[in-house]
Amino acid sequence: MSLRHSRLFRVTTTEALVLPPDVDPLRQRGRKVLVVLVWITAVIGAAGAVFFASTSGSVAGTSLALVYALIPLPVALFAYWWLDRVEPEPFRYKAAAFVWGAVVAVAIALPLEIGMSRAGMNEDWLTALGAPVAEELAKGLFVLLTLVRMRRIIDGILDGLIVSGLVALGFAAMENVGYYAASYLGFDEVPYSGAEMATATFVIRGLFSPFAHPLFTSAIGIAMGIAVTRSSRVQQWALLAVGYVASVGLHALWNGAIVVGGGFGFLLAYIALAALLLGLGVTAVVLRLRQLEVLARALGDIARRGWIHPAEVPWLVRFGRRRQSRTFASQYGPEAVEAVTRYQRLATEVAFLHDAVMTGVAKPGGPDRTYALLDRMWHLRPFLRLPPALPPGVK
Repeated sequence: MSLRHSRLFRVTTTEALVLPPDVDPLRQRGRKVLVVLVWITAVIGAAGAVFFASTSGSVAGTSLALVYALIPLPVALFAYWWLDRVEPEPFRYKAAAFVWGAVVAVAIALPLEIGMSRAGMNEDWLTALGAPVAEELAKGLFVLLTLVRMRRIIDGILDGLIVSGLVALGFAAMENVGYYAASYLGFDEVPYSGAEMATATFVIRGLFSPFAHPLFTSAIGIAMGIAVTRSSRVQQWALLAVGYVASVGLHALWNGAIVVGGGFGFLLAYIALAALLLGLGVTAVVLRLRQLEVLARALGDIARRGWIHPAEVPWLVRFGRRRQSRTFASQYGPEAVEAVTRYQRLATEVAFLHDAVMTGVAKPGGPDRTYALLDRMWHLRPFLRLPPALPPGVK
């Protein structure tokens, strides 16, 4: 059979095949339950946000509170999407984190704070210490549940920062609705109210400090990111406890600064925490760059083991090359694009899992899951339409 006839036979045979379903044989149970619970909780949260906003006492105040709470979210959520782009976690988990912060954490923290107030804690102590203790506990519970229930999707500090940050963004969004509504009504000690006061509050909370809550809870996220690399339960719990105390401390510094030092004290705390936030942001970017290095290194090792072809590696690492390969596949139809997209996603997952196994990081079912992912990649091979191999030395 000639080469030309062989190629035609291969294409005809491929076209007769059906793209295999995207089913994970080792998938974690409870996916559908999680999705349903997230949707139900999100609906409850939306109703709760409208209720909190309506305490402003007017349609204009309600609208303003909701709009101001939503304005910072696209930019903040984009930042976490960008950080999570190299090794993206399932959307359902990220949605669950945000919804937990906006609804469940508020539902836990608010009664705790009310209870502290009724137990005799004065307003200054409640603001400076009671609120940080209750709110960081409520947010941190999701991080704890992630460690227990969703252990295999967390690889390190960057994942911890993303999960804790999304929880904190949800909490901040719901809290801001209440603040903006209250500001619209006005305060006894401030001779302003209505849109003017709500706008002033928005400038402080929505523009100057939209990442305040993510910064506080980042200590818990960092602790979780370190804890997943430890096999000792004692060490894991100790790290989470330290992270919680650090989160409470950062939150208390922010809340307590104005109580203790007035406007000047708040300014000093703002400068200190802004510098800390900048350092945290730089650290997150560095960790993201290192993820790209890990991805390239692990895929290179996988290729040397013969599990994938070495010529595939460039089309699986850099975002520009990955996009080029999907564009190339588009000339063969949507099925080819879907196959390349799934192949890239599976390659990313298997690369980080392989790196964890090879470096001794504890990952539940690591080797079994590695082989399961490689099997799924193998089943996609008949449908792959990757660009020609790059010249030697070109990445």
